[in-house]
Formats: sequence, C-alpha cells, structure tokens
Amino acid sequence: MMDIDAIFAADHDRPPAERSLPWLETRDGITVVVEPKPHWASDMRAFRAEAREYCAYADWNANGARARFFGHIDTSGDDLIRKARRLVAREITNGHWA
Repeated sequence: MMDIDAIFAADHDRPPAERSLPWLETRDGITVVVEPKPHWASDMRAFRAEAREYCAYADWNANGARARFFGHIDTSGDDLIRKARRLVAREITNGHWA
C-alpha cells in the first residue's frame, strides 16, 4: 500500500499541466499552492498558502510575488492541501491505491 506522501511525490514527478494533486511553490518569499487545472479551465490557479487569495498560475509563473492576487471567500492554499490529503487518505482506506 502506498502512503499519502508517496502519492503526492509521484504526482509531482509529472509535468505541471498533467498533475492531479496540488503542490507548493515558493518565490520571492511567498509560498503558494497550485491547484491542478480542471478540464474546463484555461489556466491553473495559485493560492497563497496562508491567505485566502489566488492568482492565475501563468501570472505567478511569469511574475512571482508581483502577480496580481485576488481575494477568495473561502479557500487558501493550506485548505487545498488539507482537502487533497483527506481525499487521498480516503481513497487509500477504500483500497483504490495498492
């Protein structure tokens, strides 16, 4: 059985556009959590780790800390990571990962 950290590490080995789990990136002293791109989205979003703010990943990728962040009513990067870890843990418990 795989553990949660191994699953996240394996996902992180894929190119960003092919990842299915959120990941951390730090630039210019700011840490964001990148939300993988849903099938309908034109770009991924990067959420500040400890604040309820986000920006377009392309903006973050090009501008780092100078990216334009917008307020988000209920999601921070830490929230995304916690939610993803809970989902993976539930899948492990249900036998979806061998």
